[in-house]
Amino acid sequence: MKVTILGSGTSTGVPQIGCQCKVCTSNDPRDCRLRASAMVEADGVRILLDCGPDFREQMIRYDDFRPIDGVLLTHEHYDHVGGVDDLRPYCAFGDITLYGDALTVSDIRNRMPYCFRTNPYPGVPRIALEEVRPHEPIYIKGIEVIPLQVMHGRLPILGYRIGGLVYITDLKTLPDEEWEYLKGVDCLVINALRIEPHDTHQSLSDALVMAGKVGAKQTWFIHMSHQIGLHAEVEQLLPESIHLAYDGACFHV
Repeated sequence: MKVTILGSGTSTGVPQIGCQCKVCTSNDPRDCRLRASAMVEADGVRILLDCGPDFREQMIRYDDFRPIDGVLLTHEHYDHVGGVDDLRPYCAFGDITLYGDALTVSDIRNRMPYCFRTNPYPGVPRIALEEVRPHEPIYIKGIEVIPLQVMHGRLPILGYRIGGLVYITDLKTLPDEEWEYLKGVDCLVINALRIEPHDTHQSLSDALVMAGKVGAKQTWFIHMSHQIGLHAEVEQLLPESIHLAYDGACFHV
C-alpha cells in the first residue's frame, strides 16, 4: 500500500496569512503546508482521505490524473471538505462516492445542493454520499475500510483503518473502545497541532504519547500549524520511527 501526504497543515495552512514567524518565512519546502489530506493506493484502487480547499493545487502537484475510487471524509469542517467541488474533473471517469458520518453527509448535501437536484446544472460534480458508522466496515472496490470514532474536543469525528494503516486527524482524545481497532497497526498517521496544549487537537507531546501506546512500525504527524516549529529542528528530536510529515511525503505500508 502506497500513502502520499497531499497536505500536512492545519486549517489556516502554513505559511499563515500575515505571519512573519520563522516557520512562515522558512525557505525549507517542508515548512510549507497545505491543508491535511492524503492519497492511499492499494491493488490499483485509489482512495482520497479528506478533500480540503487546497485539493486542486494538491492534485496539480500530484500530477497523476487517474480515477479516484472513493473519498473518506473525517468530518465536515471546511478545511477537510472545502475542495469537494474540485472533484469534478475526476467525474469524467464516473461518479465518485464520498463516505462520512451522518453530520458530514448532511452538511455536504446542504452546502452543495446543486449537486443533488433532479436536473443538476451541467458540469457539476457527479458525487454520491454514503453514510458510514464506526466499526462497520465498508468496501471500496474490494479494499476494506474500518471507520473509527475519535473526539475532536467534544465533537465525534471519524478516523479510518485501511489494512495496516490508521489515519486520524483533529483528534484530542480517543474513546477506550477504539483502542481495539489500533492493534497491530503498521503505520499510524495522526495529528500534532503545535507544541503548546490545545482544547480540541493533540499537541506534539500528546501525539508522542499516543504513538508510544500504539507502537506502530512507523508514525507520521500531520495537521500541523506554524507553531509546531521548523521541520528540520523538530524532526531531529523525534524517535527514529516517528516523523513529521510534509507535503508530498510518500511511504509504503
